[in-house]
Amino acid sequence: MHLTVVGNPGSRRVTLFAAAAVRAGLPEPDVLPWHDVASGAPLRLRPGTGVRIESPGEDAEVDRLLRGAAAPAEQGEIVGGAAWHAGFARALHRIAATAADQGARLLADPAEILVMFDKNACHARLLAAGVPVPAALPGTPTSWAQLRSWLDEAGWRRVFVKPRHGSSASGVIALQLVGGGRILATTSVELDGGRLFNSLRVRHYRDERDIAAIVDGLAPDGLHVQRWLPKAGLDGRVVDLRVVTVAGEPSHVVVRGSRSPMTNLHLGGVREDLCALRAAAGPHYAAGLDTCRAVAACFPGSLHTGVDLMFAAGWRSHAVAEVNAFGDLLPGLLVEGRDTYDAEIAALLERQGSDVAA
Repeated sequence: MHLTVVGNPGSRRVTLFAAAAVRAGLPEPDVLPWHDVASGAPLRLRPGTGVRIESPGEDAEVDRLLRGAAAPAEQGEIVGGAAWHAGFARALHRIAATAADQGARLLADPAEILVMFDKNACHARLLAAGVPVPAALPGTPTSWAQLRSWLDEAGWRRVFVKPRHGSSASGVIALQLVGGGRILATTSVELDGGRLFNSLRVRHYRDERDIAAIVDGLAPDGLHVQRWLPKAGLDGRVVDLRVVTVAGEPSHVVVRGSRSPMTNLHLGGVREDLCALRAAAGPHYAAGLDTCRAVAACFPGSLHTGVDLMFAAGWRSHAVAEVNAFGDLLPGLLVEGRDTYDAEIAALLERQGSDVAA
């Protein structure tokens, strides 16, 4: 079996997957640079190669090309989410067409990747399949004023406001409308002269004018608004889980804990003890993993998914916050000696053996 990775050469994702392929006795994968895909350069794939599509993130020029912008965004700037998603869709179509023309096999369904990168569409798919998800506003507010009005109509006082096409908590706001007309927004967004930037520091905004400026800056690219699910806690921190499924089965699990509503590890979240969580959740942990299997079944064309699973306070219920197409980057996390990429390579080899036997 030969593999090709569509990715950014030298990135951790490409390097770690290539190392897993070599450990499994496979040739080192070819790399098809995202820059070539996004720029319109000629693309070449070996006939019969299995094509893995990796994240195009962490490359400013690729980001510019996908957005169709004249200049790269500044470091950390939050801009052009809708344009990026449209460009990403065109790029995925180009990869799929090239694979079909040159006799290569895609290892993930581009249409499923796009759904996972659209929080509104992903929420709707999970809801239709009976997967537990937080309640969400049925529409996309176009301004802070409209968001406030809709929240008042719904009677919701605590919500998460998320960019429709964002990732890695970029632009996410944990919003609380508290007594006496007070407002608290917890977010990693930094306001700078009317522009929005991602920072590595979670901050709190209490001035409605600042909060309005952030929401009004994000709204043109689309918003997804989920009702806040009070999470279970361990060691004085709220926790949630990133569950990576491989070939439909939960494979690797990271427990993320934080003293703020944001549990992302790059925003100060810490890895908590999975054994302690399993003991606290008791039989409800297995129910959560069953839900992750149901999520994977919603994306049957995807070898892996990254499921963000939340247990509610008391552990008796849970919900899926998001599903990540590229949520398998968990460096150093080994299960039976295998990282996530080892598990994915093993699943591919098993699938190939089944195909040959058939």
